[in-house]
Amino acid sequence: MYNAEKQQPDYWQRLKIAFQYVMPQLYLTRLAGWFAKQQWGAVTHWVIKLFAKKYGVNMAEAAKTEFSDYASFNAFFIRPLADDARKIEQNPTALCLPADGRISQLGHIDDNLLLQAKGHYFRLEDLLAGDQTLVEAFKNGEFVTTYLSPRDYHRVHMPCDATLRKMIYVPGDLFSVNPFLAEHVPNLFARNERVICLFDTPFGAMVQILVGATITASISTSWAGVINPPRAKAVKTWTYEGESAITFTKGQEMGAFQLGSTVINLFQSDRIVLADNLSVDVPVRVGEVLGYKK
Repeated sequence: MYNAEKQQPDYWQRLKIAFQYVMPQLYLTRLAGWFAKQQWGAVTHWVIKLFAKKYGVNMAEAAKTEFSDYASFNAFFIRPLADDARKIEQNPTALCLPADGRISQLGHIDDNLLLQAKGHYFRLEDLLAGDQTLVEAFKNGEFVTTYLSPRDYHRVHMPCDATLRKMIYVPGDLFSVNPFLAEHVPNLFARNERVICLFDTPFGAMVQILVGATITASISTSWAGVINPPRAKAVKTWTYEGESAITFTKGQEMGAFQLGSTVINLFQSDRIVLADNLSVDVPVRVGEVLGYKK
């Protein structure tokens, strides 16, 4: 496990950081996306088996537990879980965590600044693609950033009952989002490609952001399908009002990553209290308590 207390990167770590800036992020991601869609029978099953062994994937909790059940690497990577694999907290005053993974950061939004990692902050304006209405809505609120590693379940769920109001696709870089690089690449989450989803909830307005990364071949939502690729060169916005509004229940699936990335949740000021047991690097699962109504 990466130690967030390490002071300065050594030579090889500095080389790793530098490589993130010069490597062909988009081409590597396209190549990974092409490979992940291939259906090569025994070869595909062998690759899946090696991946699962390397990262310690728990196949026992998957709806389909055999490597041969998956025709492509993509099918394996966004594998659904067995119906009883995750328990959704039913307390109506509680918010649930949206993804399996580890807490990257969490806490109070200081006016418009969020903590990315020790010593690194980024601005709401940058994260929210300059949408000033959203920026004002979430100043001095609370946030939780969840990192999904390669071993994790990669579908994303709803923290509470909600109504979708807006979705924004933001083009950007494709830096890796692992904890080490989050500590050493400034504005990482605000510069990477991402999909921003705004919901009305009993806890006030909530934003749930799916952040892209190197080798993350696509981000999808349950209502719009695959958002990328293709990768637009400009910000795109969809609004959902009246008959087009889409409602969700707590724990319902809302999106997925094809390969690992990060989910960021934003909550308005004075609306919620984050759960006491959550802290940096704590492992989390879908359905566990994120916080409570204030």
